[in-house]
Amino acid sequence: MVKTLNPALVGAPRPGPPPAAGMSRRSSELWLALVAAAFTVTQLLLVRPGMGLGWDETVYVSQVSAHAPAAFFSAPRARGISLLVAPITSWSSSTELLRVWLALLSGLGLFLALRVWRKVFPTPVLALAGALFATLWVTVFYGPQAMPNYWVAIGALACAGCFLRAQADRFDRAALWGVGLSAALMAWMRPTDAVWVTLPLLALVVCVRRWRRPRLLVALAAGLVAGAAEWVVEAYVSYGGLMQRLSDGSRIQGGLGWKIAVGDQLRSLGGRTLCRPCTGPTPSAAVTVWWFALPLLAALGLVFAVRARRTASTLLLLACAATAAFPYLFMIGYAAPRFLLPVYALLAIPVADALVHLVAAPRRAWRPLAVVLVALGLAGHLAVQYVVLERTVHRTTVAHQDWARIATELHRLGVRPPCRLTGYQAVPIAFYAGCSSVATSGPNANTTGADIVRAARSEPFAVLTTLGGSPPAYARTWPSHTIGGLRLHVAPGAPGGPAT
Repeated sequence: MVKTLNPALVGAPRPGPPPAAGMSRRSSELWLALVAAAFTVTQLLLVRPGMGLGWDETVYVSQVSAHAPAAFFSAPRARGISLLVAPITSWSSSTELLRVWLALLSGLGLFLALRVWRKVFPTPVLALAGALFATLWVTVFYGPQAMPNYWVAIGALACAGCFLRAQADRFDRAALWGVGLSAALMAWMRPTDAVWVTLPLLALVVCVRRWRRPRLLVALAAGLVAGAAEWVVEAYVSYGGLMQRLSDGSRIQGGLGWKIAVGDQLRSLGGRTLCRPCTGPTPSAAVTVWWFALPLLAALGLVFAVRARRTASTLLLLACAATAAFPYLFMIGYAAPRFLLPVYALLAIPVADALVHLVAAPRRAWRPLAVVLVALGLAGHLAVQYVVLERTVHRTTVAHQDWARIATELHRLGVRPPCRLTGYQAVPIAFYAGCSSVATSGPNANTTGADIVRAARSEPFAVLTTLGGSPPAYARTWPSHTIGGLRLHVAPGAPGGPAT
C-alpha cells in the first residue's frame, strides 16, 4: 500500500482514507503514466508539427538556433525555454523534431508533477485531475510549443505538492529537493510568475508557527534564487539594472497596475492566442461555461476536502491558484489564454476531487444518475475543447504558412542571409528567412534609422508594411513588391539582387 501523509501535520484533525486505496504503488503510477502518455500522443496527433513556429517562439528559439540570428530579447522574457529547446534547435531547424521533443518532455513533466501528490490525494482524483488539465485546448496547444507558461504550470503543481510533503515529514529529503527544483523551474521560465505562485508558500513558512521549517524555507528561497539568477545578472549586464528591467517589462506590457482583464481572458477562450487589444464578442456559452464552472467546482472540492480531512492541502492549491491568477486578471491590460495555465493546473486537483465525490457520494439508487450526468458534462466539455483546438491550430497554421511564403519571396528578391528586416511582423518573418530583425520603436527597438540606412548599403535589407501602410522616409523610394497582405520594400543597393 502507498504510505499516506498524516493530514494532522498539514492542518487536518485526523487521517482520512489512503490516497490510493486498493492500489499498489506500481498500479497508482501506471494510471498517472497512462494519462501523461495520452497527453503526449494527443499533442502529436492534434497540434500539427507543420504548424510552424509562432512569433514568441521564434524569439525564444532564435537565441539558440543554428538557423537564424538571435532576435531582440525584450525585458520581460527569460531564457529558460530557450535552454530547454537548445538540445534540438542548436543543431536542427526541424520544427517537427522540436514538437516531438517538447511533447515528450511535457508528458514527462505532467507525470512527475502528478506523482508528487500520491501521498495526499487518491489516485483516481489525480488521474482525473491530470486528464482534465491535459484535455484543455490551451494545454494541448501549448504543451509542444517553445513557450514558458506550461512549464510554470508544471512547476507550480509540483512545488505545492513537494511543499506539503516536506512540511509534513521533515526527513523527506526528496520533497525538499522537489521544492527547490520546482521553484527553480518556474523562476527559470518566468521569474515574476514564480514569485506570485509561491507567495502563499512563503507566507506560510515565514508567518505561521506550525508551518515553520527552516530547511523548507531555505529550499524554496534557494530554488527561486537559482532559477532567477541568470535573469537578474542579465538585468545588470544588458538592461541597466534589476529595477530598470522590471520597469521596462511593465512598460512593454502596457504598464502594470489595476486593470481588470477578466473580460479579456473570457474573450480569449474561443482560441485567440493573443487578445491585444481585446475587442470583439465573447465566445458562445458552450465555449465559456467551463470557465465559470471552474471556481464553483474548486470551492465544492474544498467542501469535500474538509469532510475527507485534507483541508490544508486543498486550501494551499486554491491559494496558489489565486495568487497566480491575480496579476493576469487584475493587473494587465490584455489577455492570452496561456497566462492562466498555472491556475488551471493547480485547480485541476480540487475540481477532480469534487467530481469524484459527486459520483461516489450519492446513495446507491442515485449513483447511476450522478455518473451519467458527470459523464455527459465531461463529454460535452471535451467536444468543445477539441473544436476550439482544431480551429486554433488551423488558423495558426495558415498564418505561419503566410510567413514562410513571404520569406521565400524575400529570398527570390535577393534578401538572403546575412540580411535584415524591419517593419510589420518583421520578427517572425526574419526568423523564417534566416535574417536579423531590427526596429526603431516599440518593445523590440534596438536600432536607429541612420543605422538602418548604413546597413542597407552593405547587406540585403527590406522593410515590411501592410498594404495600406507607408514605409519610413528612407525606404519610400525603394522598389516595392506585394505578397499576401504585405508590401515588401527592398533596398536597391544591397548585394544579392533578385534571383534569376
